[in-house]
Amino acid sequence: MTFNGPPKLAIIDPNTLAVLGLKQLIQTFVPFAEVVSFGTITELLANQPDQFVHYFAAMNVVLENRAFFTQHRHQTIVLTLSTDSSTQLQDFHCICTNVPEKELVRSLILLVNHAHGAGKHQLPSMKSSGEGRILSDREAEVMVLIVKGYINKEIADMLHIGLATVITHRKNIMEKLKVKSVSALTIYAVMNGYVDINKI
Repeated sequence: MTFNGPPKLAIIDPNTLAVLGLKQLIQTFVPFAEVVSFGTITELLANQPDQFVHYFAAMNVVLENRAFFTQHRHQTIVLTLSTDSSTQLQDFHCICTNVPEKELVRSLILLVNHAHGAGKHQLPSMKSSGEGRILSDREAEVMVLIVKGYINKEIADMLHIGLATVITHRKNIMEKLKVKSVSALTIYAVMNGYVDINKI
């Protein structure tokens, strides 16, 4: 099937709070995609389900509608609350949502790298449309340390700069990249080759 325009992603989960959080994270991760949420499979089926590149579906939704999701197995990402692989559905990509934000971001990045390794629906990097580098060398160093989990004081000590300088760099990085969270910064850093996902 050929998809025209920006990719559309569907979230099917009756838990409104979980949907809002995941939707925001996905839109940070894939800013060019359109993310549409549904509380039930009935809502999805009433809205041309074949227009969506991927379905992020709660485990109970998948279990109750196994025939549909089995037919769309390669497009389906099952949202599970368990990290135990023995409780996850076989033959489906599964992401545990009951983990710290950093782990969830890492899982999403790994999923994209795995699922799109052959180039199908390849996701472009989040680089600026402008020419040239966005960050200075020092800002890139600070960003990498932020993504690796160091606090401002530790970054200042490691780079032999003042705490106020680190805070200024951090503010400038967020403004230049137009991101508002460490999760979004992590996504940018990994997608653009600043940090190896296995080292965060």
